[in-house]
Amino acid sequence: MREASPTGPAPRVAVYVAAGSNVEPVLQLGRALAALRAAFPDLVASPAYANAPVGFEGEDFINLAVGFTTTLTLDGVLETLHGIEALCGRERGAPKYEPRRMDLDVLLYGDLVGRFPGATLPRPDLTRRAFMLGPLAAIAPEVVHPTLHRSIAALWAEFDQAAHPLVEVAVPGAPR
Repeated sequence: MREASPTGPAPRVAVYVAAGSNVEPVLQLGRALAALRAAFPDLVASPAYANAPVGFEGEDFINLAVGFTTTLTLDGVLETLHGIEALCGRERGAPKYEPRRMDLDVLLYGDLVGRFPGATLPRPDLTRRAFMLGPLAAIAPEVVHPTLHRSIAALWAEFDQAAHPLVEVAVPGAPR
């Protein structure tokens, strides 16, 4: 794994990630949370929520968000997340709109903005997807979106939550 700075202590960066699954989701999210906590000991998780898939027909997804700090570069974080996805049975390169054993997407990496190999930051659909924005608001309401310059709590308050209901569900390792 790559550290943010090869000379001296690297600065810690706050990272927020969306996690979701619709194939054995309770099992897979529990497994992913355990692996995420092992990799990032200061991990904070949101409650988990069930919601319909977006872009295809299938079983409901269960989604949550996690936050942690790290000295890893964005590449190092993505490498770690891909390893956890693989642990949950996800194969890289699978079609985008299909059932998923595990999907871990970086929503925010500090105040980083731009297109990078493996990620566009901030995550472009963060403010359009209840299953990303709602859980993120639960763990990081005061965080300011780096391009909209508004808090996650304010963005969530303005979101049409009634049109995109989230149903809280129990997942091992997630608060309820």
